[in-house]
Amino acid sequence: MGLYGKYFLPRLIDLTMRNKEATGLRAVWIPQACGDVLEVGIGSGLNLPFYPPKVRRVYGVEPSSELEAMARKRTKQLSFPVEFLSQSAEEPLRIDAASIDTVVMTWTLCSIPDAPKALAQIRRVLKPGGCVIFVEHGRAPESGVAAWQDRLTPIWKRIGGGCHLNRKIDDLISSAGFRVVELEADYLPGPRPMTYTYRGIAEL
Repeated sequence: MGLYGKYFLPRLIDLTMRNKEATGLRAVWIPQACGDVLEVGIGSGLNLPFYPPKVRRVYGVEPSSELEAMARKRTKQLSFPVEFLSQSAEEPLRIDAASIDTVVMTWTLCSIPDAPKALAQIRRVLKPGGCVIFVEHGRAPESGVAAWQDRLTPIWKRIGGGCHLNRKIDDLISSAGFRVVELEADYLPGPRPMTYTYRGIAEL
């Protein structure tokens, strides 16, 4: 990892993900979490202020030490503990099987190199009856926009920390053995290849 990926990119991610639209989606979806939570790709901790009192603990998976350091600063005023797992989401999670009530993923599945492998880990640790809350950008339904996503993704991955613009998020989640029980998808403001956003809830 070069200087760009190690130092500049984490600060760019933190800055860009604090926009009004992303904040509004966090305010709608994150308060639905409860119990013991696994946040995959906790990043700089921007979801943390939105967790409700019914959350007992958050386990935050984050491979970037720079983003984790930012997130740690955001834990100081919280009413629940946050335990950081400094690892990739594809690696075996140091969490007992069937022990997590809620999994949260926001703008994360796009950048995990092996998303099915990470989803298999999520399925292992989620309790029966638990849920996955997801807010992810991904493949647009219009063929013209999707074609641009396919063209741009090889370049975008290099500058965006491995981010894929063209993953069909609901299909990825369903293929991993989850049942998508709630789904909304449309464009946020901005260039269409980058802003088609899925958000919803999946269950085992």
